[in-house]
Amino acid sequence: MVGAGLWAGAVAVVVLVATPAAADGYTVDAAGRFAPPTAFVPSAAVTYDQTFVPAAGTIRVRQLTGPGAATTVELTVGGLRPGHTYGAYVHRRACGSTGADAGDRYRNDAEAGSTAANEVRLGFNTDSRGAGAASVRHTWGFRRDEAASVVIQDRPGTVGARRVACFTVPFGWVTGMS
Repeated sequence: MVGAGLWAGAVAVVVLVATPAAADGYTVDAAGRFAPPTAFVPSAAVTYDQTFVPAAGTIRVRQLTGPGAATTVELTVGGLRPGHTYGAYVHRRACGSTGADAGDRYRNDAEAGSTAANEVRLGFNTDSRGAGAASVRHTWGFRRDEAASVVIQDRPGTVGARRVACFTVPFGWVTGMS
């Protein structure tokens, strides 16, 4: 098993491109390969349960924020458990050695409840090869230093769902937002 952990860590890759989308916009494009938190070479994409998110599975997250702060977040995955329904959400902190390290879900209104209009929800189904995708658009953008990762759960929702993987993403914010 040690060899598998070393191999998974050795192929862990993160590619990040952050560019202005427009005069007041922002684009982030991050990709990686999942590895266990104990892998020899750390990865920004961490799997906590390889029955759902195998080591060397892939993830890509894109953030496109345009003028006026309207934001689209896109997620694509590969190599996950085929034919499964996952929940995925933007969280406030970076990934760590456990799923809890990512903290709470990011909410546009931190005082309001957990709703699709107030969170970035990226639930997806995988096909027969374990590939899946999701995209969501909101009229608002992220606040500075308050969105840091995408957490994948073994199912959508909160009741009984477990955090099975996490991907640290350096989400951008738009100048002028607090």
